[in-house]
Amino acid sequence: MVKLFSKFLNFVFPPICPICGEALESYGALCAKCWAGFNWISNPKCFKCGYPFPADLDLGPYPMCPHCAAGENDLDFIRSACVYDDVSKNIMLPFKHAAALKYQMVMSRAMINVLRDLNLNVDIVIPVPLARRRLFKRGYNQATLLARPIAKHFSAVLDVDTISRKYKPDMGHKNAKQRRENVRGVFKILNSDKIKGKKILLVDDVMTSGATFYELNRVLRKAGVSAVYAVSFCRVVHAI
Repeated sequence: MVKLFSKFLNFVFPPICPICGEALESYGALCAKCWAGFNWISNPKCFKCGYPFPADLDLGPYPMCPHCAAGENDLDFIRSACVYDDVSKNIMLPFKHAAALKYQMVMSRAMINVLRDLNLNVDIVIPVPLARRRLFKRGYNQATLLARPIAKHFSAVLDVDTISRKYKPDMGHKNAKQRRENVRGVFKILNSDKIKGKKILLVDDVMTSGATFYELNRVLRKAGVSAVYAVSFCRVVHAI
């Protein structure tokens, strides 16, 4: 019955590339041409935060970027599927601000793919929460939509209730230090018993400076979690 219904859907709504509309064999994918347009992050990259290095560098099996080497990243791992640029932002921004939900599965699948090499054992998946004011205005949390397929992939609990977020204005063009100061103290753990001793995967659409992940890691560690991982669809990359 499920296969029959699937065939019916394929007939009525044939799968297409959400960017260019080219016919595809399955849903939630990109055509080869659109896929090739993204700057997907692969090796060599920072072993801990996934920061991409120039392709011609041989840095050994466990390279680390200067920030992680200096101990500025306390998360166990961070990964991002691609670099934030003119291509990735053309699907990320409409998905985030204009309810372009046709990109959701493509983004989630790319994030799952970039986590495969880590062999993670995840108990709880937590999308980065929005403040109530921003959630009411937008109508949805884009991180939650991305997190659902990821939680299913890891057979983990999707948790959207344990952490609340206090409203603060957008961080805009603030530098890394200003972003850390702006996000300090905005997250509150509502039920520490629910996450104590658990392995947590944080999910967000874009990583700019890492300030949000770092602050969430701080409050989660204080609540007694055993490990904190994070993944985003894209990340801002600057010269290091």
